[in-house]
Amino acid sequence: MDNKNRFTHGRTSVYNLNYHIIWGTKYRNKVLSDDIEDSLKRMLLHIAEEYGFSIVHMEIGLDNHIHLLVSAPPKLSVTNIVRWLKGISARLLLQEYPELKKAYWKTSDRHLWSSSYFVESIGTTNQDAIAKYIDDQRRKEIDFDETQRR
Repeated sequence: MDNKNRFTHGRTSVYNLNYHIIWGTKYRNKVLSDDIEDSLKRMLLHIAEEYGFSIVHMEIGLDNHIHLLVSAPPKLSVTNIVRWLKGISARLLLQEYPELKKAYWKTSDRHLWSSSYFVESIGTTNQDAIAKYIDDQRRKEIDFDETQRR
């Protein structure tokens, strides 16, 4: 990444804030495959655009968790970013794919996502490494999963 594109210029600030965010499905259910994966990615990009941050890289791992590299202005807290991404996407996915409800036994107060998440801030020097890690995530996890089955 060249220095010219590294910083974002806001009205009152110049910043480069990036977060590596990971969260999983409740009970680690493997429900994020095929059409659901495509819809989820589209939804997350739309949510980011609507709330004023961007998703630089994104990948689904083992159909049960998601890795994101998010760039956000300083006025947005990472807690709110995760809350928006998880809350809105869960509601929309459960509406669009009613079959997801079968993977979760509760009929009321049903949750698609685990309540926890992982976040780390990413400096400029680590951003390319994290982006590559996220891009390679599915291949590495599939290879690992196949060796575990043998």
